[in-house]
Amino acid sequence: MIKTSKNARERRHIRVRKKVEGTQQRPRLCVFRSNKHTVAQLIDDINGVTIASASTHEKGFGTGSNVEAAKKVGETLAARAKEKGVETAVFDRGGFKYHGRVAAVADAAREAGIKF
Repeated sequence: MIKTSKNARERRHIRVRKKVEGTQQRPRLCVFRSNKHTVAQLIDDINGVTIASASTHEKGFGTGSNVEAAKKVGETLAARAKEKGVETAVFDRGGFKYHGRVAAVADAAREAGIKF
């Protein structure tokens, strides 16, 4: 197998996922970032259900590859989670470093009232 940065990220994500599991009361806040977009989901791993999601693919987010858009994703996700009655979550950085857009999503979700 050829070692690439994508393979390395996937291995890191598997390592994180061994320790992090979402439940209905405390779902997993999973973040994915590509070169153009940022996506965040609240996932109940036990039932295999996505509770809420937010993405820069949606209208009104503008450019998806910057920290401001990532903050907006975190705020939107937290608002949708509150509507569904979710107050706490466990954070899954998806194998990415915890800085930049990934940290912006987490910080915005915390400021909007999600505890993790």
